[in-house]
Amino acid sequence: MARGGRVDGVRCRYRVTAMGREDIIDDLAARGLVHDSTDLGELRARLAAGAVTVYCGFDPTAPSLHVGNLQSLLLLRRFQDAGHRPIALAGGATGMIGDPSGRDSERLLLDDDTISQNLASIRPQLERFLDFSPGASGASLVDNRDWTAQMTVLEFLRDVGKHMPVNTMLHKDSVRSRLEREGGISFTEFSYMLLQANDYAVLHETHGCTLQVAGSDQWGNIVAGIDLIRRRTGAAVAGLTAPLITSVDGKKFGKSTGGGGLWLDAALTSPYQLFQYFMQTDDRDVGPWLSRLTLLAATEIAEIVAAHEQAPERRSGQRALAGAICSFLHGAAAASTAEQVSGVLFGGSPLESPPEVLRAIEREVPVTRLTPAELEATDSLTMFSTAFGVSKGEVRKNAAGYSRNGVAMTASGAESATLLHGQWLLLRRGKTSYHLVVSSED
Repeated sequence: MARGGRVDGVRCRYRVTAMGREDIIDDLAARGLVHDSTDLGELRARLAAGAVTVYCGFDPTAPSLHVGNLQSLLLLRRFQDAGHRPIALAGGATGMIGDPSGRDSERLLLDDDTISQNLASIRPQLERFLDFSPGASGASLVDNRDWTAQMTVLEFLRDVGKHMPVNTMLHKDSVRSRLEREGGISFTEFSYMLLQANDYAVLHETHGCTLQVAGSDQWGNIVAGIDLIRRRTGAAVAGLTAPLITSVDGKKFGKSTGGGGLWLDAALTSPYQLFQYFMQTDDRDVGPWLSRLTLLAATEIAEIVAAHEQAPERRSGQRALAGAICSFLHGAAAASTAEQVSGVLFGGSPLESPPEVLRAIEREVPVTRLTPAELEATDSLTMFSTAFGVSKGEVRKNAAGYSRNGVAMTASGAESATLLHGQWLLLRRGKTSYHLVVSSED
């Protein structure tokens, strides 16, 4: 089974999967993607019996999805690869409230226009992960504003609130942890669980959705939806969560709670920045993150991990992880360029770098633009002094620590360096400080 998708605007073929409906739970478990769930035996049987509709929600609280969303996005993709029907729910309504799960304080409330702008930016990102073509397992994208905005307060209280015992809600981790803090929790955030529960109920009634997946911090919200559906209709639906991806300091890997500013939008986080982040992955996380954050087969992951463990100093595991994630998000060409930029900025020679690598470096280091005449009139001492904010005396004294396009400077400063591709001079100070001079008539 193969499906069409889009990567970097080019039609592509999704990976053909041998995974059948009957073994997706085994695959998820083997990858470390099962944390909480309703009865796994019952869920396994339901998935094996035929295609089910599964949903995961993403609140558009920023103009891009975050790498913290990657695991959940891939969860939907894995279910679609196994023949099931995924729904990506854009939380236009819940995004205006903010989920209190895992947070110490309340979010800033977003207005309707901001939410709409964020949604417009996020939709193309979702299309990189899921196939929205018509068909038995074609994905759907829904916005919970469509049914939440038109609901009156009395309808919300009658159709949702009356089925949700407050004492049960108070015992949910997302609520209890906030109640224990000085700031407490507002009624606005307290209502988030009810809104998400209603989302599940609406999708069950309108799309036949019987499974919700998410990160483990959403388990309380998922259970609330399961309970609401049972109380309103008597139907039994399922939920499954995966362990949270956490940053080195143990915080949730998300937009505002850890992991740095890692966005899926290349304009916000460049492929190089993404690549370099995952190159710093702890050795112990290489195998688990390959399993949970990529679509690589288990056999391939095992080979990568075995090779990495033989020579961890080569960081081949980190390179495979960074390359796989960058390739999936931004395409193979961008991933290759990111790796080459990484090689240059961490000690490699720029002499053989193609133009696309130099253009990518332009986005990562400070840049000075000079006309050819200005460049001709600028001696190397002045160039280094200006670029790095040091005196000419310091440059002359430590000349061996400075280079242009890999050519080491001499104390006299009389050496010359040829422009790369007639345009670029990459200045280097020490091991990791760079400045790019671009020759241009503009």
